[in-house]
Amino acid sequence: MEAQDAIDLGRQALWMMLLIGSPVLLAALIVGLVVGLLQALTQVQEQSVVFVPKLVVMFVVLSFTLPWLINQMLHYTSELISGIPGRF
Repeated sequence: MEAQDAIDLGRQALWMMLLIGSPVLLAALIVGLVVGLLQALTQVQEQSVVFVPKLVVMFVVLSFTLPWLINQMLHYTSELISGIPGRF
């Protein structure tokens, strides 16, 4: 295995991690911004107000994107496993 192969594998793993985590993280970011804006407008500064909407939206987004996420992971894993004989 060349050094470039190891770098490519690491880059692909990081990209897959970013791709899989992004839908849930973006949903949490958007809900956090909206709830933070509403808290600033109403001057209600309670920390637990942000937690429940974030949790619910993250669960909903995860349940909708789970088939796509599993498909991406299966595709990545099958490519990784099928590439083993050529790399070693």
